[in-house]
Amino acid sequence: MLFGTAGVPHSSGGPDSISGIERVSALRLDAMELEFVRGVHMSEGTAHSVGNAARDNNVMLRVHAPYFINLTSAEQKKIEASKKRIFDSARIGEICGAKIVTFHPAYYGGSGREECMRAVESAVNDILGGMEKEKMNIRLAPETTGKGSQFGSLSETLELCRRIPEIMPMVDFSHLHARENGRFKTKRDFAEAINEIKKSNRKFLENLQMHVSGINFSAKGERNHMNMQEIGNSFNYKWLLEALRGENASGCIICESPNLEEDALLMKKYWEKL
Repeated sequence: MLFGTAGVPHSSGGPDSISGIERVSALRLDAMELEFVRGVHMSEGTAHSVGNAARDNNVMLRVHAPYFINLTSAEQKKIEASKKRIFDSARIGEICGAKIVTFHPAYYGGSGREECMRAVESAVNDILGGMEKEKMNIRLAPETTGKGSQFGSLSETLELCRRIPEIMPMVDFSHLHARENGRFKTKRDFAEAINEIKKSNRKFLENLQMHVSGINFSAKGERNHMNMQEIGNSFNYKWLLEALRGENASGCIICESPNLEEDALLMKKYWEKL
């Protein structure tokens, strides 16, 4: 199991991705997610340098596409812009040597769940067609989302991956906890979610891509990320890690807690004790 940070660690010597990769390595973490969440602003030249740094430091890279994505917008122009943001994230991520690009697919809006599913499926297939032309190896990974207004329950995400075998799920367990008003009340609840993933495709547990953080939520879902040991956080990372270990799962956990590397190290050290 690899552990890393969502973006450059706070203790990095600089705010750039290369400094972040070097700091991740120095901390003896394993991975870093490149956060293109405000837009894809990295040049191809920088992407080559980032890729070299990741290889030199043995750091696995992932990419998070911009937040401004809605593949079920009522406006076709916004759908096309969303597809381009995902494609651009994949293109630069490919140059960096990143393995996966994740994204929040859509909002339900006035659409029913199946209508939304079909719209997301169509858009993702369009993106994959463009990626195939460019001979990209990076994989798309739709993320489970933190609010009931968003497409991205665990079952929906797994169903989308069943319909499109070329993609894989990004399971944000903290989002699922918030989306379902504190879903993971026991270790067994985590085991059941992991079993759902296994039933969908056993191979997902061989390279399970995850986000984890403390989480604050209301009845409407996610409000904000929290630190693991912060008062008010009900997300139990130990139960998650124990359930993953129980299934011999492997993959990568990117920490999105505000303290980034502190909670990433907290999880890695606990994993190593199991």
